[in-house]
Amino acid sequence: MKRGCRQGDNRAYPLLALRGMLVFPQMVVHLEVGRERSVVAVEEALAGDRAIVLAGQRDTRQDHPEPSDIHEIGTLAEVKQLIRLASGTVRVLVEGIGRVRVQEYIARAPCFRVRAEELAVPDLRVPATEAMMRAVAQQYEQYIKLSKRLPAETLDTAMTEDRPGRMADVLAAHMHGILKPEDRQDLLEAVEPGARLELLSRILGRETEILELERKISSRVRKQMEKAQKDYYLREQLKAIHKELGDKEDRTSEVDDYRQKIGSAGFPAEVEERALRELDRLDKMPPMAAEAVVVRNYLDWLVSLPWSIETPDRLEVARAHEILDQDHHGLEKPKERILEYLAIRQLAKNLRGPILCLVGPPGTGKTSVARSVARALDRRFVRVSFGGVRDEAEIRGHRRTYVGALPGRILQGMRRAGSRNPVFLMDEIDKLASDFRGDPAAALLEVLDPEQNHAFSDHYLEVPFDLSRVMFITTANSQHSIPRPLLDRMEVINLPGYTEDEKVAIATNHLLPRILTEHGLHRGHLEMGEGVLRRLIEEYTREAGVRGLERELAAVCRKVARDLVEGGTGHLPLSVDNLHHFLGPPRYRVNLAEKDDEVGVATAVAVTDSGGDIMPIEVTVMRGKGTLLLTGKLGEIMRESAQAAFSYIRSRAREFGIEEDFHERYDLHVHIPEGAMPKEGPSAGIAMATAVVSALANRTVRRDVAMTGEITLRGRVLPVGGIKEKALGAHRSGMKIMILPRENEKDLLEIPLPVRKELQAVLVDHMDQVLEVALAQRFPLELLCSGEPDEVRQFRKDGPKDDECAT
Repeated sequence: MKRGCRQGDNRAYPLLALRGMLVFPQMVVHLEVGRERSVVAVEEALAGDRAIVLAGQRDTRQDHPEPSDIHEIGTLAEVKQLIRLASGTVRVLVEGIGRVRVQEYIARAPCFRVRAEELAVPDLRVPATEAMMRAVAQQYEQYIKLSKRLPAETLDTAMTEDRPGRMADVLAAHMHGILKPEDRQDLLEAVEPGARLELLSRILGRETEILELERKISSRVRKQMEKAQKDYYLREQLKAIHKELGDKEDRTSEVDDYRQKIGSAGFPAEVEERALRELDRLDKMPPMAAEAVVVRNYLDWLVSLPWSIETPDRLEVARAHEILDQDHHGLEKPKERILEYLAIRQLAKNLRGPILCLVGPPGTGKTSVARSVARALDRRFVRVSFGGVRDEAEIRGHRRTYVGALPGRILQGMRRAGSRNPVFLMDEIDKLASDFRGDPAAALLEVLDPEQNHAFSDHYLEVPFDLSRVMFITTANSQHSIPRPLLDRMEVINLPGYTEDEKVAIATNHLLPRILTEHGLHRGHLEMGEGVLRRLIEEYTREAGVRGLERELAAVCRKVARDLVEGGTGHLPLSVDNLHHFLGPPRYRVNLAEKDDEVGVATAVAVTDSGGDIMPIEVTVMRGKGTLLLTGKLGEIMRESAQAAFSYIRSRAREFGIEEDFHERYDLHVHIPEGAMPKEGPSAGIAMATAVVSALANRTVRRDVAMTGEITLRGRVLPVGGIKEKALGAHRSGMKIMILPRENEKDLLEIPLPVRKELQAVLVDHMDQVLEVALAQRFPLELLCSGEPDEVRQFRKDGPKDDECAT
């Protein structure tokens, strides 16, 4: 018989506080009771009419709850059975009867006793609740299909209930183990059947959505596991196949090989740690993963670089000197610098490699000098051309995030060299360019800075690499094109053009023997004397180096080889008279001194791409209005120099015996022949002034006097560059005297001894001294020994002397 209390009937009942569970009406459940107060409450209910109030605790961790720790809404239940267990606890079978609200606690010991009132409402089946019942039934059915935790029979049990409140309580009882404690309490406190069904619908919707997500996640994980299991199965099959074929297991072998290479590469600690970390990543990747290819390439680059491989230097200065002399004629400055480096290396073992910059015209042997240096030092040689490089990544490499990324040219060169102390030639460094991709010259600052290159960082490797033991040699045709910060980090060695004597010696001792060997000939097949070589150099080449000379010699050898193959004698003596039969008519003419002293013609000397050369300046005076006409493709600086010379002459017209108003009555036309060739620079200033004074004063200029120097408005003569090249050009053209700025006296010793023996030089610091020498028919002897600044000196073997007079 079901016991209960009527609404408004405040009977006293024992109360059992529940932890972690609730009992709904119509729910039959076993309870494990162990707390002393709870056991007393059950025994008291069993001794009476078996009615007991079951209410949930707010905090399940409380072992001795107070009334404030217990929910007000609970369930009135009937104790069906009590079993005492050996552990001292009591197992109770209870059945929920209805919802009650606790009015007051009338006793707390030995158990809770409370007055409770039943919460009963009409449980009728109206259209609104009917629709809600169907919706909840559908949701519960879908939940059962997804959950697999509740038997399908529970739906049949719930559908037999025709009252909405009873149906909600039955479903809540079936879902008791799935619902959260707060959801169970909310359902218990929902007195209205419609509100109870609506709350249950929300809970079912939420739980169904969670189950859908769990199902998707489980499906995705299952597919991944199936793929991983498939890959594992296939890999195991592949291993078995390799084993049957006698091959090693690829992945294990690959990782072991890399580990062995890393161990023997001599990495610094930081680099070795990075390499092992990347190797661990590779070991964990699937073999065909795209990232695995990137890691393999990275490890291949790391282990292939010469981290600890170093070749011993040959420090024998005498032998190195012999090798350098065998390979090159002249070039004393770079040879001397290399021998100095070897001498210091014998004294200081940890000397950093020098950074040299060889500057000179094409064909003067800059690249071959670097190769000879490597041979003299017994070092490996690597050459990298920087001509036209525009991207900064060409120097530092690309980040590994880019497809096809590689290290920069520096580390690529080190890999080719195979040692960490090679001779590294950076060719054409003056041809670097910059654009939106960066400035390669700026990236080279770290490479060529001895204070930084011990820890050079490439974007691809991202670990420091030591370049301090590398001997860097750079080449350039002009140092003006090299950025100033980069030029400041290098030791510049200028390689001027060869003299005619040097070219003859180079052709005789180096070029001709090699070219004959390359064409399968020997000395007996070709007879070429010094006179023929000089004529070939003068009339068929115009260059500072010897590349054109090498091509012309090769052309002669080809004709000899053809004659030999076609049944000829195989012996062709070349002479000055028959040279044109082999090479055709002369291509160039030598600019020689004028045959006679002339008015309005002065001879300047200039530096061209082919070395030094004379440059006659012609001036013609015409009636006019004082116009100064300049022709000959002159540059802006050269035009300004002509204007300065013209202004100086106007200011000194009376002293020169020139009409003071000449600039109002005459036009001057200044022309420099070979008008197709651009001309620039201030060094022809004194020559233009001399030619103008000669034309206006009607005085002749000595044909055997060449001159160079910049002129100012006050007539001062300023220093210029290229003295050696200009002296060589003047000597080659038959000049006897060369006028130079006094401040260029320090450059005179660079002039070769044969030229110093035959060419006289006048050191001047004012234009008046220039005119005194250039316009006189003979240079007055008393001027030479007068102690005046405009003395004339002849360069002997021991150089110029202050107390020596030229005769």
